[in-house]
Amino acid sequence: MRDFLLIAGLLAAPFTTSVQQYRAEPAVDQNDPRLSRLTKFFADRDCPLRDSAMDFLVAADQNELDWRLLPSISIIESSGGKDYTNNNVFGWDSCKERFTSVRAGIHYVAAQLGKSSRYKGKNVDRKLQIYNPLPEYSQRVKAVMRAMGDRSQSGPQLRTLAAD
Repeated sequence: MRDFLLIAGLLAAPFTTSVQQYRAEPAVDQNDPRLSRLTKFFADRDCPLRDSAMDFLVAADQNELDWRLLPSISIIESSGGKDYTNNNVFGWDSCKERFTSVRAGIHYVAAQLGKSSRYKGKNVDRKLQIYNPLPEYSQRVKAVMRAMGDRSQSGPQLRTLAAD
């Protein structure tokens, strides 16, 4: 029995390491100007999502998204976390998708917009058109993005085309 446990432990070790590496998230520096700008933007509007500003930035950087995109969608869809169900602050899947937490929803939607075949390689306009095909939707989200600040204050991994 002891030999079996030893072998099972050795076989599981590489899996455990890879899971831990997968879950590791790049840190956003506390002095990153995007963090203070996003936190202030949400706070000025009394949005509960101000406490998730770091998650928005980490998710954007991991998925090569404009740092303003996800927070702007959340403003349009849930007033920045004031009105939502199922931890779904983005209205993802017509609000039917359930997330275990707001943080999980942020990371899931970021991964979809950044890496899924449906969205990957498309500029912000095209991503928003796919996300919600109503003509005014893209303009509303992009207006919020502009209100958040300059896109040049982007994370190190941003390669997506601009929103303007």
